[in-house]
Amino acid sequence: MSVELPFAPVDQIIRRNAGDLRVSADAAEALARRVQDHGASVAADAAERATADGRKTLMAADFDVGQVIDREDLTLPIAPVDRIARSRIDDRYRVGMDARIALADVLEDYADNVASAAATLARHADRRTIQAEDIETYFALFN
Repeated sequence: MSVELPFAPVDQIIRRNAGDLRVSADAAEALARRVQDHGASVAADAAERATADGRKTLMAADFDVGQVIDREDLTLPIAPVDRIARSRIDDRYRVGMDARIALADVLEDYADNVASAAATLARHADRRTIQAEDIETYFALFN
């Protein structure tokens, strides 16, 4: 699976959690890959919920989002998130705009959590740069 998410917004998410640490390009790429994989899995689960409800359109509720935030409040772009959502679901499904925004919100929260932990791991390793190994260490420890 190719990486659909551009690295720049993922880098921005890491930086907002990094404090005074620098961020390597490899860290942004590693997190983008993980976020994309998680998003595809979440979308597949949402498609199962829609099917159980007799729908072919994914809605925000399928992503367990109580309230859809404003699109302008997102860091992740919607178009790549839409492609991620469709990567593991059948072509018969539609993904509503509110569902795309909800998925982007879910993925940003996910990325924020990983980025925060990666920053802690980099500090613990007494480094000034968050690296891909910090992202991978997080997943080795917590998944």
